[in-house]
Formats: sequence, structure tokens, C-alpha cells
Amino acid sequence: MDQLLTDIRKCTHCSEHLELGPNPVMSAHPASKIVIIGQAPGTRVHQTGIPWNDPSGNNLRRWMAIGEADFYNPALVAIIPMGFCYPGKGKSGDLPPRPECAPLWHRQLLDRMQNVQLTLLIGQYAQRYYLQDQMKNTLTETVRNFEDYLPHFLPLPHPSPRNNIWMKKNPWFEKEVLVVLRSLVRGCLEE
Repeated sequence: MDQLLTDIRKCTHCSEHLELGPNPVMSAHPASKIVIIGQAPGTRVHQTGIPWNDPSGNNLRRWMAIGEADFYNPALVAIIPMGFCYPGKGKSGDLPPRPECAPLWHRQLLDRMQNVQLTLLIGQYAQRYYLQDQMKNTLTETVRNFEDYLPHFLPLPHPSPRNNIWMKKNPWFEKEVLVVLRSLVRGCLEE
């Protein structure tokens, strides 16, 4: 695992497409119990090298009911985005994750983590890649039917503050999904 993590951190596979250059941000450990598969780092994460080091990360930790010490302990939580580097700015936000990362690195990482009990699929890119034809017509439907993907996967919307409108339109998310998420996370961390 150490050599693989070193190789990933040195990766320049798609550097010509990266506005700010390569800076792969991820974490994993052979003992990881929870895997978070999100989109790609934003500019703040790119600058600090700390995954989920932004308001979205604050929301995600609140959703999970987990403190920073556990969240940033790779022996408990692996953070493997669909794209490891900041993809650049698009017309209405950041560009999609680069398509090279997941096929190049994900299987190698996951094969080295034998204790994974829960994988959080955050946003449509992770859900499309991992759920494929089991994904529902929309992200909302996929998340609403989260029980269909348990016990291995739990699909979630992106915890960006921009999704506050979605949260208000879908009060079932907090009442149903977050209750299950917190229970599953607690179970993983207590073992």
C-alpha cells in the first residue's frame, strides 16, 4: 500500500488537462473501514492538500456525526475521490473529475483494503461509476432508494452548501438517510 500511495501522489498522468497542475489528494490504509468516494478536490483542498477541508467537508462530517480525528485517520476512513486532482473551473462551478483516476487507481486501492464495511458514494460521478445500471433515473431517486445498495454502498448527494435547496426540498434525507448513515458509521468505528 505504501508504494501505491507514493505512486498516486507522484501521478502526472493527466497534468496537461489540469489548470493548477497535479496535486493528488487522497488517503487510504489497509485497515480502512469506511471509504468515501466523492468527486474531486476543490481549490481549497488543492492548496492545502487536506481532503474535504472546506464547508462541504464540514457538512459531510456533520452528516456522519464524526470528528476530524476519526475522519482524518486513514486506518478508519479512506478518502478516494473520482478525480484526485483539482480539475479546473467550468462555466457553473468546477469541472467534472478527470476520467483517468478511477480506472487507473481505484481497484488497486480497494484491493488492498480488506476491512471495508461501508462505501459512501457522494454525488452522481461516484454513483454512476460504481452503481452503473443499478443507479436510478436521478440522483434524488438513487439516494431515496439508498437501502437498495446497502450494506456495501450508501449513495449521498454532495454535501456542498449549494445543495441546501435540495436538502429543504427533500426533508426525508435528514430524517431517514442521515439516521442510517450515522448508525452505520458508529458501527464501523466501534468495531
